[in-house]
Order: sequence, then structure tokens, then C-alpha cells
Amino acid sequence: MKTFRNILVTGGAGYVGSTLVSALLREGYGVTVLDTLAFGGLALMPYFADKKFRFVKGDIRDKKTVERAMEGIDAVIHLAGIVGFPACRKDPEGSRDINVRGTQTVVDALPKHVPVLFASTGSNYGKMLEKVCTELSTLNPLSDYAKQKVEAEEIIKKHGEFVIYRFATAFGVSSRMRLDLLPNDFTYRAVREKTLIVYEKNFMRTFIHVRDMAYAFIFALQNYDRMRGEIYNVGSNNMNYSKEAICHLIKNRVDYYLHFADVGHDLDQRDYMVSYDKIHALGFAPTVSMDEGIDELIKASEVIEIKNPYYNV
Repeated sequence: MKTFRNILVTGGAGYVGSTLVSALLREGYGVTVLDTLAFGGLALMPYFADKKFRFVKGDIRDKKTVERAMEGIDAVIHLAGIVGFPACRKDPEGSRDINVRGTQTVVDALPKHVPVLFASTGSNYGKMLEKVCTELSTLNPLSDYAKQKVEAEEIIKKHGEFVIYRFATAFGVSSRMRLDLLPNDFTYRAVREKTLIVYEKNFMRTFIHVRDMAYAFIFALQNYDRMRGEIYNVGSNNMNYSKEAICHLIKNRVDYYLHFADVGHDLDQRDYMVSYDKIHALGFAPTVSMDEGIDELIKASEVIEIKNPYYNV
């Protein structure tokens, strides 16, 4: 049975990474973070006092830096990249260089026996071709981001020692906030702008709180022998929501103007429902509901001061 003590988290200063690092340290793991700090590193500041925390500043595309970060490492959690539809659409070639070539560099530097846990995305399913997407469903990536993640998955699989997670859409408060995520964006606009105009209200998404994403990685470390070499959808069967449903959950708590537009469409055309039966059967279940997440987002919206809504993508 594989046991892990020292974990490398690429992109550990990011939205998911900063939450994950905190959770790993609480569980007693040694943690090394590799990050460029392109968006700052304040989210990591509380961890430098911990003797089990180590930081390497650098780019996942630089082989020597990656190899230095991997010294003494038992497993890698690969989060680093340009994340999300808006950021990848803004710079398709640059994002592919990081998300695909960077992933190849990480895998090339991995010793054969060291597993990589990879954060992929449910966006790979794109627009529904089947009623409910399982891990065996045909992928239909629509965005540059999803296409890059599909390529990166193939690179990860060639390593042999891996677990790939296709996450539901993330949401919730992190010490490194993102507002390009649908519940985060909708809640922020409702609280701060008091207006929300939504296209294609019936489009379905499935969601997972950022703290549950962190927990999912710890679950994989603790259950690696059962999970190795597999792909898992990660989320909850109870967290499939339409855009309209999210809007009304917010409206139950915030007085704002809501308009569902009949003309126009979102550039991000994801529309799918996902089954999470495979990972649920192993005992993993998210713990943070959409209601709880929206409550904390409403409170956090009062203190978020971000001029660029795609901060920390």
C-alpha cells in the first residue's frame, strides 16, 4: 500500500492550490509549492512559519526548476495552469503552452514510481451529447481551456501512475479569489451591482466547493491503491443546477434586479449533467452545499475589491 508524506503542489498559490495547501498541512503532510506568483503570493503567507512547508518560485515549463521542486517528493498534485474559459480564450497559444507543454514538462520530470494527481475539468464534456455524462462518455470540448485539458489528460495517462479528476465547476471563497466562476460571479454582481442579466437560463452546470476539491485530493492520497490509473468525475449528484436555479438561490438572500434575456447567448456554451457515482462508490462525498457556499460568498462580496473579474485565473 502506497503511503505519501511529501507532496508537491504545482500552482499552489492559486484559487484551489492555496486552499489545498492549508488542508494538506493540517493533515500532517509535508508540502512543496511550485508557483510563478504571477498573480501574487499573499495566499501562501500563513504557511511559511510551518516547518513542513517549502516554496519554489518558478515555471512548470522550466525543467530544471521542476526537477528541483520534486526533490524528496512522494506525489505530485498538478494544478498549475491558465484556468477557465475567459483566460484561455484571451490567449489561446500562451495558455496552451502552459497547460499542455507545461504538463508535459512536469510528467517528463516525474520519477516512474511517483504518482501525479491531475486537476482536469468537466468542461471536457462540453455540450451534452448524452443525457448524463459518465467517465466513459464521449468528450466534446468546446473551449480552448477544455481542449487543452483533454490534451493534458492524455499526457498524464502516459505516465502510468496517476489519478485524473474531472471536477465540476468550482465555487466558493478562497484566500485567492476568482470571479470568473459562475456562482462567484453571479453572487458578486448581485451584491455589488444589484443587477444580473442572464442568457440561456436553462443551461445546466454541476458544481463543487473549493474546500471539497481540496478534500478530494486528500481522499486520493489516502486511497491511491484503489484509485490509481483511473479517471473520476468529482462533484455531487445533488449539485446539478441550471443558471436560473442559481440566480433564484441568490435572490432568496439578496435584493437585486434579475433579467433572463431571450436574445443573445453566453460565449461559454457548456450545458451538461454529470454522474458522480464512480467516486461516490469509493466513499467520497462533497460536504459543502450550494446554499452554504452562496451564504459565504455574500459575506465575502462585501470585502472583495477586484477591478479585473478574471483575477487569479
